[in-house]
Amino acid sequence: MSVAVLVVAVVPTFNEVDNLERLIRSILDVDPSLGVLVVDDASTDGTAELAHRLADEFENVDVIDRPEKSGLGSAYRDGFGRAIAGGDDVCIQIDADLSHDPADLPALLANVANGADLAIGSRYVPGGRTQSWTWGRRWLSRWGNRYAAGVLGLAVNDATAGYRVYRTDALKWMDYETVTAEGYGFQIEMTHRLVRAGGKIVEFPIEFRDRHAGTSKMSRGIVREAFGLVGRLWLDDRTDRRRRRRLSG
Repeated sequence: MSVAVLVVAVVPTFNEVDNLERLIRSILDVDPSLGVLVVDDASTDGTAELAHRLADEFENVDVIDRPEKSGLGSAYRDGFGRAIAGGDDVCIQIDADLSHDPADLPALLANVANGADLAIGSRYVPGGRTQSWTWGRRWLSRWGNRYAAGVLGLAVNDATAGYRVYRTDALKWMDYETVTAEGYGFQIEMTHRLVRAGGKIVEFPIEFRDRHAGTSKMSRGIVREAFGLVGRLWLDDRTDRRRRRRLSG
């Protein structure tokens, strides 16, 4: 007799009232058995109230109300913690702005079911693409990913991707709770942590679409954090290699 795998989509939100209902209904249209956990950072546009109305309508939708805007990485850490405490086996990361197509979920979940610890919805493997981006934004994203992968030796084409599926066992043994970065930096640090822990990562091509409505959360501070983080992780790796050499010598 097969054992059901419990899967939850963790959706951080801040002022996404124009997108959230469509996203949640699209996720549940793909598979009504999926859980959805909205982690709201004190939205001021009615997002949290909408999330609670949807939670009243669907028994597998839940909401974490946070008292202030604390960042993407923090929201995912709280969401992962709730999922693990609830006994979920798999956590989906998906943006609330409809840039990620829930129709790709079966393929990403299949990769995890077939042995991946992390399946990344990748813009930068054959078949992946970005839609409606300016040349400058596309260049910055591609260059940033190549920089992170080259400096840290990640062998991952899209380390900043936000569309992901993790096994919760992998989240636990990679010690996700101690990942401190936010924004794109969070995705890079999580990728780095899993690679260093020996996890298996698979990239699946997706089409990334620009947000449906609302305002982008991208900022210069988030970009600066990501580039500074790469340098810090490189230094950590170097220090760790030196420590291991001393211990082995």
